[in-house]
Formats: sequence, C-alpha cells, structure tokens
Amino acid sequence: MESGTFYVCRNIHNRSGPRTQSRCQDEGKAQKQRGSRCLVLIAVGLGLICVLLLVFIILQNITITAERDLINSYKNTVEDFNQTINSLQDNYTDLMTEKHQLQNNFSSLSQKKLELESKVTSLSDKLNMDASKRVCFFISNELKSWSDSRQYCRERGADLVIINTEEKQKFISSLVKERAWIGLSDTENEGNMTWVDNSTLKQGFWLRGEPNNQDGNEDCIELMPSHPALNNWNDLPCSEKRKGFCEK
Repeated sequence: MESGTFYVCRNIHNRSGPRTQSRCQDEGKAQKQRGSRCLVLIAVGLGLICVLLLVFIILQNITITAERDLINSYKNTVEDFNQTINSLQDNYTDLMTEKHQLQNNFSSLSQKKLELESKVTSLSDKLNMDASKRVCFFISNELKSWSDSRQYCRERGADLVIINTEEKQKFISSLVKERAWIGLSDTENEGNMTWVDNSTLKQGFWLRGEPNNQDGNEDCIELMPSHPALNNWNDLPCSEKRKGFCEK
C-alpha cells in the first residue's frame, strides 16, 4: 500500500470517542504490515520461480549438449561403420579377383601337372624299355682257354660277348685293353662261324687274311685291340690262353 493512503474507520453506533479512533489506526497498521508480507512472499516466490527456471534451463542445456554429443558420436560411429563396410567391400572385391586368378593358376598348373605326368609316364616306359635292353660287360681276371673262359662267364650269369653291329664292335674294342676271347667259333661245323647263342655270323671284323684256320685247328675267335677297331678279329686254337670278354 502507498504511504499516502488514508484509512477511514467509521463506527455507525458511536461516532466519537478516542478508543474507536485508536482502533482504526491499529487496523491500518496491520493491513499495511500484511501488504508488506504479501509483497515479500510474492518476491520470494518470483525468485524461486526464477531459480527453478534457471535450473531447468541449465539442465535442459546440459541435456541438449549431451544429446548433441551423443548424436555426433552416433554420426561418427555410423561414418566409421560405413568406412569399414566400404573397406570390406573393397577387400571382398580384391579377394574375389585374387580367387579368380588363383583358380586360373590352379587350372593352368593342373594342365601342366597332367602334361608332366604324361611325360613322366612316357619316360618311365622308355626307361623300362631301355632297361630291358641294358647289358653289362666284364672281362675275366685269368688267362683261360676259350671253353674255360666261356664257363667263367656262364658261372656269373653271362656268356662270351656277341658282336653283331659295327657300333658294338667299336664299343667293345674301346673297352678291351688286351687280347680276349669273344663268343664266336666254328667248333661245331668247320667254316661255319656261329655265336654262343647259335646265331650265324652275319658281319665280321677280321684282320687282313683272317680267318685262315692255320694248321687246321683255329676254331675260336679272339679280339686284338692293338689293331683298328673294324679289323681286329683273329682265329686261334681254342686251347690258347686268353682272357674272356663276358656279356650279361
């Protein structure tokens, strides 16, 4: 209430008297005090409301900031996921490309494997054929007659050598270092040279003038390495002592 306000107190029963006027003054003061208290209460209430509003605003700001940070975090996470997905897709593409390359390489290697297996099989067959044709040569250590030399060879699973080609004649001549018996004779039928396997002589590599059957008893054939390879056979008595050249 403003200070210039006047309070009028009327007593309709008693218009005069100091007691009544004093009571009116007390009531005016009381009303004035009540008005002041109302203003204080209103001010306090408004202050509390302002504080509550401030607290609410602060809390809202904190909440909004937290939500913004969370949204940004979600965005970053989504971006990371997208980058990871893109990277995985690129890796998948690279892996598929590498897979196709490996498949092509595998097909190529499989084809080469088949080719190599075919070559190995062919070589194995060839080696087996060569093994069936493979022979072993050796010469006796002692000087013996033709028949004893042949027996020496046969005791070792061999026989005196048979020479039926020019290439073999050259090869045997290169191995022999001294005079040696070969598997050729005409002991069964004079003048009819046969090998130890009973095959007939088709090509001979004789010394000049041989065979001459000197004194009528030269029935066995020796090889003389000191003469040319294609002309080094000589007929000789079978009792003469020579080393035997064996073929197994």
